[in-house]
Amino acid sequence: MNSKRQFLKYSLLGGLLAQAAVPLQAMSRRRAQANRPIVISTWNHGGPANEAAWELLSRGGRALDAVEAGARVPEADPAVTTVGYGGFPDREGKVTLDACIMDEKQNCGSVAFLQDIRHPISVARKVMEETPHVMLVGEGARRFALEQGFQPENLLTPRAEAAWRDWLREGRYQPVINIENHDTIGILALDSAGDLSGACTTSGAAFKMHGRVGDSPIIGAGLYVDNEVGAATATGMGELMIKTVGCHQVVELMRHGYTPEEACREAVERIARKLPDYRQFQVGFLALDKAGNYGSHCIQPGFNFAVRDQRGARMIDAGSKL
Repeated sequence: MNSKRQFLKYSLLGGLLAQAAVPLQAMSRRRAQANRPIVISTWNHGGPANEAAWELLSRGGRALDAVEAGARVPEADPAVTTVGYGGFPDREGKVTLDACIMDEKQNCGSVAFLQDIRHPISVARKVMEETPHVMLVGEGARRFALEQGFQPENLLTPRAEAAWRDWLREGRYQPVINIENHDTIGILALDSAGDLSGACTTSGAAFKMHGRVGDSPIIGAGLYVDNEVGAATATGMGELMIKTVGCHQVVELMRHGYTPEEACREAVERIARKLPDYRQFQVGFLALDKAGNYGSHCIQPGFNFAVRDQRGARMIDAGSKL
């Protein structure tokens, strides 16, 4: 008798839970649809990048195409001195570029220490789609770009060269990395199909050592995408993100129930706990989850990010630890 009573009890409970799951699933779908498509990106130069991405997303385009199109905007803008053409050089006067891209199927491509090519993000996509590798560097990356039809050009603008020559007068060995040195653009998108992609591109720290590579081309450090969960990108002092594999960490925190903002904050807190000199630098994380929710957090005040969705375009100041 007790067994029968228990059977009926659990059968009834199971039925109620199953009925409850239907509206919850529908609610989740509505929430996701209401927040997509969406694109977010780092810093003020993320605004124009988002508009280029939105042109594709608003017409049902793929997130991967959108983030590449968005990243190409600051790469081609000589007024942006920390990405692509016009980027400040290393201490030897060479403009060297890093970039990576990742799609919803965990496909990814990356280039590092690339010279003479204006659009490293597009070269990174070619690495992803045309080679069995994830990363190409230096002269090998340049040669591959030329083979793929990219045209070589001098990326050192008069403005960047003048800044480099001013720097040579003092020649401080340590590059200046602070909240005024807005470097990387990281861009994340969720398309109408519910798929995520991300891109990250930079000329790196101004007047860095020749050969230095930061986090921007490193999957898991400067960018990570998991289409089941969300995506994250980072900006600031790349060595800190490399040491903590920061963007992978942010995505994994979201997998365990953190909101995008909570995940970014925890990633900053872990840097603070593990790296005692963190106050000297800026690090900012930006995250987007599968439902189109977004968030950010940084070490120093001053980091902002751009959002573009069906409600329009806006700039948002990130919360900070300090």
